[in-house]
Amino acid sequence: MMLKLRILTAAILLPAVVALVWLAPTWALALAAGAVALAAAWEWSALTAARTPWIQAGFTLLAALLLVGFWMQRYNALVLWITAWVALAWWLFVAFWLIAWRREFSPPVKLLCGLLTVVPAWLAAVALHESMGGRGKLLFLLVLIWAADIAAYFAGRAFGRHKLAPAVSPGKTWEGAAGGTLALLVVALVGVFWVLPLGSYLLILICVLTGWLSIVGDLSESLFKRQAGVKDSGRLFPGHGGVLDRIDSLTAAVPAFWLGLTLLERLK
Repeated sequence: MMLKLRILTAAILLPAVVALVWLAPTWALALAAGAVALAAAWEWSALTAARTPWIQAGFTLLAALLLVGFWMQRYNALVLWITAWVALAWWLFVAFWLIAWRREFSPPVKLLCGLLTVVPAWLAAVALHESMGGRGKLLFLLVLIWAADIAAYFAGRAFGRHKLAPAVSPGKTWEGAAGGTLALLVVALVGVFWVLPLGSYLLILICVLTGWLSIVGDLSESLFKRQAGVKDSGRLFPGHGGVLDRIDSLTAAVPAFWLGLTLLERLK
Protein backbone atom coordinates (compact mmCIF):
# COMPACT_ATOMS: atom_id res chain seq x y z
CA MET A 1 0.00 0.00 0.00
CA MET A 2 2.79 2.43 0.94
CA LEU A 3 4.66 1.69 -2.30
CA LYS A 4 1.49 2.39 -4.33
CA LEU A 5 1.02 5.67 -2.49
CA ARG A 6 4.63 6.65 -3.16
CA ILE A 7 4.26 5.86 -6.87
CA LEU A 8 1.01 7.83 -7.12
CA THR A 9 2.51 10.88 -5.40
CA ALA A 10 5.59 10.70 -7.61
CA ALA A 11 3.43 10.39 -10.74
CA ILE A 12 1.78 13.69 -9.82
CA LEU A 13 4.91 15.56 -8.73
CA LEU A 14 7.42 14.51 -11.39
CA PRO A 15 5.64 15.96 -14.46
CA ALA A 16 5.16 19.24 -12.61
CA VAL A 17 8.85 19.43 -11.69
CA VAL A 18 9.97 18.52 -15.22
CA ALA A 19 7.66 21.14 -16.73
CA LEU A 20 8.93 23.78 -14.31
CA VAL A 21 12.58 23.05 -15.08
CA TRP A 22 12.12 22.82 -18.85
CA LEU A 23 9.56 25.54 -19.52
CA ALA A 24 9.73 28.16 -16.77
CA PRO A 25 12.05 31.18 -16.82
CA THR A 26 14.76 31.18 -14.19
CA TRP A 27 12.99 33.72 -11.99
CA ALA A 28 9.93 31.44 -11.80
CA LEU A 29 12.06 28.41 -11.03
CA ALA A 30 13.86 30.45 -8.36
CA LEU A 31 10.53 31.36 -6.76
CA ALA A 32 9.27 27.78 -6.82
CA ALA A 33 12.57 26.38 -5.57
CA GLY A 34 12.67 29.14 -2.97
CA ALA A 35 9.27 28.09 -1.66
CA VAL A 36 10.55 24.52 -1.41
CA ALA A 37 13.73 25.71 0.34
CA LEU A 38 11.74 27.74 2.89
CA ALA A 39 9.41 24.81 3.57
CA ALA A 40 12.52 22.68 4.09
CA ALA A 41 13.95 25.34 6.43
CA TRP A 42 10.74 25.28 8.49
CA GLU A 43 10.92 21.50 8.75
CA TRP A 44 14.62 21.63 9.58
CA SER A 45 14.04 23.97 12.50
CA ALA A 46 11.63 21.40 13.96
CA LEU A 47 14.41 18.78 13.85
CA THR A 48 16.65 20.93 16.06
CA ALA A 49 14.40 20.79 19.16
CA ALA A 50 13.56 24.45 18.41
CA ARG A 51 9.91 23.68 17.79
CA THR A 52 8.42 26.91 19.09
CA PRO A 53 6.64 28.76 16.26
CA TRP A 54 8.54 32.01 16.70
CA ILE A 55 11.93 30.28 16.41
CA GLN A 56 10.75 28.37 13.35
CA ALA A 57 9.39 31.58 11.82
CA GLY A 58 12.58 33.48 12.60
CA PHE A 59 14.79 30.78 11.12
CA THR A 60 12.63 30.57 7.99
CA LEU A 61 12.74 34.37 7.65
CA LEU A 62 16.54 34.29 7.95
CA ALA A 63 16.68 31.66 5.21
CA ALA A 64 14.40 33.83 3.04
CA LEU A 65 16.67 36.85 3.51
CA LEU A 66 19.69 34.77 2.51
CA LEU A 67 17.90 33.56 -0.62
CA VAL A 68 17.06 37.15 -1.60
CA GLY A 69 20.65 38.22 -0.98
CA PHE A 70 22.05 35.38 -3.05
CA TRP A 71 19.53 36.06 -5.83
CA MET A 72 20.89 39.60 -6.08
CA GLN A 73 24.43 38.18 -6.30
CA ARG A 74 23.72 35.30 -8.67
CA TYR A 75 25.83 36.87 -11.45
CA ASN A 76 28.79 37.34 -9.13
CA ALA A 77 31.17 34.55 -10.09
CA LEU A 78 33.17 34.88 -6.88
CA VAL A 79 30.05 34.45 -4.73
CA LEU A 80 29.04 31.37 -6.71
CA TRP A 81 32.51 29.85 -6.45
CA ILE A 82 32.86 30.47 -2.72
CA THR A 83 29.36 29.16 -2.00
CA ALA A 84 29.96 26.00 -4.05
CA TRP A 85 33.28 25.27 -2.36
CA VAL A 86 31.80 25.93 1.08
CA ALA A 87 28.98 23.54 0.24
CA LEU A 88 31.45 20.88 -0.92
CA ALA A 89 33.51 21.30 2.27
CA TRP A 90 30.32 21.01 4.32
CA TRP A 91 29.26 17.77 2.67
CA LEU A 92 32.73 16.25 2.98
CA PHE A 93 32.62 17.11 6.68
CA VAL A 94 29.18 15.49 6.88
CA ALA A 95 30.60 12.32 5.32
CA PHE A 96 33.28 12.24 8.03
CA TRP A 97 30.62 13.00 10.68
CA LEU A 98 28.45 10.11 9.51
CA ILE A 99 31.32 7.63 9.37
CA ALA A 100 33.38 8.45 12.43
CA TRP A 101 31.66 10.88 14.79
CA ARG A 102 27.84 11.17 14.79
CA ARG A 103 27.93 13.62 17.68
CA GLU A 104 24.65 15.42 18.30
CA PHE A 105 25.06 19.16 17.94
CA SER A 106 23.39 21.88 19.97
CA PRO A 107 20.21 23.46 18.49
CA PRO A 108 22.01 26.64 17.26
CA VAL A 109 24.63 24.53 15.47
CA LYS A 110 21.89 22.38 13.96
CA LEU A 111 20.23 25.53 12.62
CA LEU A 112 23.52 26.54 10.99
CA CYS A 113 23.71 23.05 9.49
CA GLY A 114 20.26 23.65 8.01
CA LEU A 115 21.38 26.84 6.30
CA LEU A 116 24.46 25.09 4.89
CA THR A 117 22.20 22.33 3.61
CA VAL A 118 19.40 24.35 2.02
CA VAL A 119 20.77 27.71 0.83
CA PRO A 120 23.75 26.61 -1.34
CA ALA A 121 21.57 23.98 -3.03
CA TRP A 122 19.02 26.63 -3.99
CA LEU A 123 21.70 28.98 -5.34
CA ALA A 124 23.36 26.18 -7.32
CA ALA A 125 20.02 25.15 -8.85
CA VAL A 126 19.36 28.75 -9.94
CA ALA A 127 22.89 29.19 -11.31
CA LEU A 128 22.71 25.88 -13.17
CA HIS A 129 19.33 26.69 -14.69
CA GLU A 130 20.51 30.13 -15.79
CA SER A 131 23.73 28.87 -17.42
CA MET A 132 24.04 28.05 -21.11
CA GLY A 133 21.97 24.93 -21.74
CA GLY A 134 21.00 25.07 -18.09
CA ARG A 135 17.53 23.59 -18.46
CA GLY A 136 18.98 20.42 -19.94
CA LYS A 137 21.74 20.29 -17.33
CA LEU A 138 19.38 20.64 -14.38
CA LEU A 139 16.92 18.15 -15.81
CA PHE A 140 19.77 15.72 -16.45
CA LEU A 141 20.87 16.05 -12.82
CA LEU A 142 17.35 15.36 -11.58
CA VAL A 143 17.09 12.26 -13.77
CA LEU A 144 20.54 11.16 -12.56
CA ILE A 145 19.58 11.36 -8.88
CA TRP A 146 16.08 9.98 -9.37
CA ALA A 147 17.43 7.00 -11.33
CA ALA A 148 20.04 6.30 -8.66
CA ASP A 149 17.45 6.55 -5.86
CA ILE A 150 15.01 4.23 -7.63
CA ALA A 151 17.70 1.70 -8.52
CA ALA A 152 19.08 1.75 -4.98
CA TYR A 153 15.61 1.24 -3.52
CA PHE A 154 14.73 -1.78 -5.66
CA ALA A 155 18.24 -3.29 -5.55
CA GLY A 156 18.20 -2.97 -1.79
CA ARG A 157 14.78 -4.62 -1.53
CA ALA A 158 15.79 -7.46 -3.84
CA PHE A 159 19.38 -8.14 -2.81
CA GLY A 160 20.07 -6.10 0.33
CA ARG A 161 21.94 -8.09 2.97
CA HIS A 162 24.72 -5.83 4.24
CA LYS A 163 23.77 -2.61 6.02
CA LEU A 164 25.33 0.56 4.67
CA ALA A 165 24.90 2.70 7.80
CA PRO A 166 22.90 0.74 10.40
CA ALA A 167 23.33 3.39 13.09
CA VAL A 168 21.88 6.07 10.81
CA SER A 169 19.46 4.45 8.34
CA PRO A 170 18.96 0.70 8.82
CA GLY A 171 17.06 0.34 5.55
CA LYS A 172 20.00 1.25 3.33
CA THR A 173 22.36 -1.48 2.15
CA TRP A 174 25.60 -1.79 0.23
CA GLU A 175 23.73 -3.78 -2.40
CA GLY A 176 21.34 -0.87 -2.82
CA ALA A 177 24.27 1.54 -3.13
CA ALA A 178 25.77 -0.72 -5.81
CA GLY A 179 22.48 -0.70 -7.73
CA GLY A 180 22.38 3.09 -7.47
CA THR A 181 25.96 3.34 -8.72
CA LEU A 182 25.11 1.17 -11.73
CA ALA A 183 22.23 3.53 -12.54
CA LEU A 184 24.60 6.51 -12.19
CA LEU A 185 26.97 4.93 -14.72
CA VAL A 186 24.18 4.24 -17.21
CA VAL A 187 22.73 7.75 -16.99
CA ALA A 188 26.23 9.27 -17.11
CA LEU A 189 27.02 7.37 -20.32
CA VAL A 190 23.81 8.69 -21.83
CA GLY A 191 24.90 12.16 -20.78
CA VAL A 192 28.33 11.82 -22.36
CA PHE A 193 27.01 10.68 -25.72
CA TRP A 194 23.66 12.44 -26.11
CA VAL A 195 22.61 14.92 -23.42
CA LEU A 196 25.57 17.07 -22.37
CA PRO A 197 28.00 17.58 -25.28
CA LEU A 198 30.93 18.52 -23.08
CA GLY A 199 33.31 16.21 -24.89
CA SER A 200 34.82 14.61 -21.82
CA TYR A 201 34.52 11.29 -20.06
CA LEU A 202 35.26 13.19 -16.85
CA LEU A 203 31.51 13.79 -16.86
CA ILE A 204 31.08 10.14 -15.85
CA LEU A 205 33.30 10.68 -12.83
CA ILE A 206 31.42 13.88 -11.93
CA CYS A 207 28.10 12.05 -12.16
CA VAL A 208 29.23 9.14 -10.00
CA LEU A 209 30.79 11.39 -7.35
CA THR A 210 27.67 13.57 -7.36
CA GLY A 211 25.51 10.49 -6.87
CA TRP A 212 27.65 9.24 -4.01
CA LEU A 213 27.49 12.65 -2.38
CA SER A 214 23.69 12.55 -2.72
CA ILE A 215 23.77 9.48 -0.46
CA VAL A 216 25.56 11.61 2.13
CA GLY A 217 22.76 14.17 1.87
CA ASP A 218 20.17 11.45 2.35
CA LEU A 219 21.95 9.89 5.32
CA SER A 220 22.60 13.23 7.03
CA GLU A 221 18.90 14.06 7.11
CA SER A 222 18.22 10.55 8.39
CA LEU A 223 20.62 11.12 11.27
CA PHE A 224 19.11 14.49 12.17
CA LYS A 225 15.65 12.88 12.13
CA ARG A 226 16.87 9.98 14.25
CA GLN A 227 18.32 12.40 16.80
CA ALA A 228 15.00 14.29 16.81
CA GLY A 229 13.05 11.05 17.27
CA VAL A 230 10.92 11.38 14.13
CA LYS A 231 10.45 9.16 11.09
CA ASP A 232 9.63 11.86 8.53
CA SER A 233 10.46 15.55 8.40
CA GLY A 234 6.80 16.33 7.62
CA ARG A 235 3.60 14.99 6.12
CA LEU A 236 3.15 17.15 3.04
CA PHE A 237 3.58 14.34 0.49
CA PRO A 238 1.59 11.13 1.10
CA GLY A 239 3.95 8.17 1.21
CA HIS A 240 6.99 10.42 0.89
CA GLY A 241 7.04 12.43 4.11
CA GLY A 242 7.98 16.09 4.13
CA VAL A 243 9.83 18.46 1.82
CA LEU A 244 13.22 17.59 3.31
CA ASP A 245 12.53 13.91 2.74
CA ARG A 246 12.15 14.66 -0.97
CA ILE A 247 15.13 16.95 -1.49
CA ASP A 248 17.70 15.53 0.95
CA SER A 249 19.71 13.86 -1.83
CA LEU A 250 19.56 16.96 -4.02
CA THR A 251 20.79 19.32 -1.32
CA ALA A 252 24.20 17.68 -1.59
CA ALA A 253 24.07 16.81 -5.28
CA VAL A 254 23.18 20.17 -6.85
CA PRO A 255 26.13 22.25 -5.57
CA ALA A 256 28.56 19.42 -6.33
CA PHE A 257 27.20 18.98 -9.85
CA TRP A 258 27.30 22.72 -10.59
CA LEU A 259 30.89 22.88 -9.36
CA GLY A 260 31.92 19.80 -11.32
CA LEU A 261 30.38 21.03 -14.58
CA THR A 262 31.89 24.49 -14.13
CA LEU A 263 35.34 23.02 -13.59
CA LEU A 264 34.87 20.69 -16.57
CA GLU A 265 33.79 23.52 -18.86
CA ARG A 266 36.84 25.57 -17.81
CA LEU A 267 39.11 22.67 -18.70
CA LYS A 268 37.85 22.57 -22.29
